[in-house]
Amino acid sequence: MHIADFVSGSLAGACGVAVAYPLDTVKVRIQTQKRFSGILQCAAATFSKEGVHGFFKGMSIPVTTISFASSVLFGTYRNCLQCLSQARGAGCGPNTKLEVFLSGLVGGVVQVSVLSPGDMVKVRLQCQTESRRSRSCTTSMPKPKYRGPIHCLLSIIKEDGIKGLYRGAFPLMLRDGPSFATYFMTYTTICEWLRDADKNKPNWSHVMLAGGVSGMVAWTIATPMDVIKARMQMDGARGTRQFKGFCHCVTETVRVEGVGVFFRSLGINCIRAFPTNMVVFLTYENFTRFLTAGRDHDDVPQFRLK
Repeated sequence: MHIADFVSGSLAGACGVAVAYPLDTVKVRIQTQKRFSGILQCAAATFSKEGVHGFFKGMSIPVTTISFASSVLFGTYRNCLQCLSQARGAGCGPNTKLEVFLSGLVGGVVQVSVLSPGDMVKVRLQCQTESRRSRSCTTSMPKPKYRGPIHCLLSIIKEDGIKGLYRGAFPLMLRDGPSFATYFMTYTTICEWLRDADKNKPNWSHVMLAGGVSGMVAWTIATPMDVIKARMQMDGARGTRQFKGFCHCVTETVRVEGVGVFFRSLGINCIRAFPTNMVVFLTYENFTRFLTAGRDHDDVPQFRLK
């Protein structure tokens, strides 16, 4: 088993959260609140009302859960590649594109089990636009429903039970399965294209470019289900439930706002995806090579595809 990939994936996930979180907050608000018409308007309104803190609401729990989920993702992906390679038998050559795709698909689906609770808390806090700063200046402002990540987590459990933390898990699975399959497929393909013929590993500029592009491609696929996931997670947070379930959420969203709403946040997703995943893969590759220095980490050739 490739243990190093679990460790490297965890560190890479934490670094990715630090880079992406401010724009992720803007993205979630655009997806769930009609009063925000675009990226700049949402960012300006958030800063004006809540200050810099508004962009980092609810970050502490996602840093932990996304770090853990990223560990599961990369570790599962790498070990699935190894299992598929062993299933074909010794001397069968590098992994095929299908094997990379399937390994990414499995990794994306498996990590939902640990990602969903933290993602639920993250979305709820990101969409809480009431500011403590404003409330300290005037008593006319409504107070925030959640005092912080832990209070939000406990409130959801109190209101809906443990299953409340997994609301939106199905669209999250539909988002992450195909998107991570494409994510790893794109990354390994670009690395193979750019890799020098006399080297087994790509250099760091190739890693950063491949990581950034793979993130953009993955989020292009993920954005429609990301919209549905966020809306289901926010449903009932401010009172009456609007959606009866996944299918009802999809049909009502299309009926009221049209198909275009599924891609309303595509621009900001791609903008944040490039630097975030550039950092993720750079961190992952660096730490994996460090942890496996002196040992053979190429049992499953990651950059040579059939």
